[in-house]
Amino acid sequence: MEHNRIAIIDLGTNTFNLLITEVKPDGSYNTLLESKNPAKLGKGGIHKSTITPEAMERGLEALKSHLITISEYQVESIFCFATSAIRSADNGQDFVKRVKEELGLTIRIIQGDEEAQTIYDGVRQVFPLDEDYILIMDIGGGSIEFIIANRLGVAWKQSFEIGVARLLEQFEPSDPINDNEVKAIQKHLKKELEPLFEAAKNFPVKKLVGSSGSFDTLAAILSKKFFPLLDMSKLTSLYLDNKRLLTVHKELMSSTTDERKVMPGMIPHRVDSIVPASIIVKFIIDEFKFKDVWQCTFSLKEGAILQIISSQL
Repeated sequence: MEHNRIAIIDLGTNTFNLLITEVKPDGSYNTLLESKNPAKLGKGGIHKSTITPEAMERGLEALKSHLITISEYQVESIFCFATSAIRSADNGQDFVKRVKEELGLTIRIIQGDEEAQTIYDGVRQVFPLDEDYILIMDIGGGSIEFIIANRLGVAWKQSFEIGVARLLEQFEPSDPINDNEVKAIQKHLKKELEPLFEAAKNFPVKKLVGSSGSFDTLAAILSKKFFPLLDMSKLTSLYLDNKRLLTVHKELMSSTTDERKVMPGMIPHRVDSIVPASIIVKFIIDEFKFKDVWQCTFSLKEGAILQIISSQL
């Protein structure tokens, strides 16, 4: 196997993530480029299990812009993975068909279970695992994946359809969000996440590792506030101290959309979704009494590249 270049597009509910890598003959790889495009595929339709016509156009535009980027890198193969928004939409297949016809890209829809496994394959490349169980959590727009795992592999995993885009459409929080709305979301989480609490009785977890998406944004806001000189682009994981995380959480809860827009470290397309994301993170930390919380930049797309390389070797 010569050096070959592979692109991965992870079509999330809020964001289409692109990863371009160069695979070396020994099966290791270098990341050449990472890029995100806020396609907001779930917007306006996620509750009705549909992708709206506007969202379809945004999705196609996002893919076109990624294809322009890919064209500059002499990529040999492109792999597209779709998750919750396309998986649960009645017209998800229509989108897949249009992308095939108009852009020539084949999208593979992966189920929640496989998504969780792939996230683990991403995280384990950069986060040191031993015999102790950790809880990996990936907060997406459509779904949240929870994975209990250690060095030996995944002990339990489940995908829950309670992503941040869904919560926003379901609860339509005020601006800023009020206490009753926060309580309503927490109550909903407690009910929905029953299987997770059951699983944790069998596999006690000591550490929380939040992968990609919303966690990257929380880490960016936290680091701008407490470590202004830190270059986050050089890190694959960051320790999130509970007190600091709580400071950021309180700030987010009392902030308006306009105030969040100018928060240092905020990623523009996460201005709305970061509120439910922070509620989820705080809820999980409180329920499990976690003292040890980490953010990890590796996730689904890095896991996918690992799986693709192993299948080719």
